[in-house]
Amino acid sequence: MTSLALLLTVTAAGAVGAVTRVVVESMVGTRWRGVPLAVPLINVSGSAALGVLAGLVLFRGAPDTLTTIVGTGFCGGFTTFSTAMVNAVRLVQDGRTRAALVSVSATAGLSVGACALGMAVTAL
Repeated sequence: MTSLALLLTVTAAGAVGAVTRVVVESMVGTRWRGVPLAVPLINVSGSAALGVLAGLVLFRGAPDTLTTIVGTGFCGGFTTFSTAMVNAVRLVQDGRTRAALVSVSATAGLSVGACALGMAVTAL
């Protein structure tokens, strides 16, 4: 794959990931109004997907370009660390410091666990 083709493919995958995030946010927001679950759900599921992807490359011989396209492109567009941090700051500003700490800690811990699980599944 040429550099230009790879760049365009990563760009397209990133756009699909971003649109998928918007769809998931709107679906979760509609179902659980007032409970900030969409962004953590997106980040944890994106981490699981990236774990599976990393495992496919490390343990199953998948091409590195798969990581670039799906990992950097789709998962990069889908997941959103910065929005998670904005949500945490807003919780603190609303006087909900404990909720912010739980949200950040749970998202980080669950994301690492989901990534590890994804890698472990592909190593079987």
